Amino acid sequence: QDKLKSANWLIQTIEQRRRTMIKVMEAIVEAQMEFFHSGPQALRPLTLQDVAEKIGMHESTVSRVTTNKYVQTPRGVLPLKYFFSSGLDTESGNSVSSKMAMERIRLLIEKEDKKKPLSDQKIAEMLRREGLIVARRTVAKYREKMDILSARYRKEF
Repeated sequence: QDKLKSANWLIQTIEQRRRTMIKVMEAIVEAQMEFFHSGPQALRPLTLQDVAEKIGMHESTVSRVTTNKYVQTPRGVLPLKYFFSSGLDTESGNSVSSKMAMERIRLLIEKEDKKKPLSDQKIAEMLRREGLIVARRTVAKYREKMDILSARYRKEF
């Protein structure tokens, strides 16, 4: 009798976990639909709390469900945490994800004149002209996160 109760409890908890996982994934896909169509530059700001509120669960539950979990996408296998990022303000009053800003920084550096690499300040100014408000320190932080050297070390002679 006890073993049957334990088995039923286990089945119910596994089913509850599956339902929670599906709710979380649906919320992520809905929020990040543009990513699936256009790629990393289309990632939107999304927090664990945003998803938790949407599905009516606690933020810690969403965190546990997304930790060490991966999803197969048209752009490869990605950790679920990839879809969460804070937002940066734009001049138009909207928000873009920090990952989108990192992607823009990476592209600017990729296309720079290697004999005259862009400083973090110059990158911040270029992003501002595109309408993205990013401080020089933030550019440096994102550049370091992507393991990209500072301008003086990227310079080619």
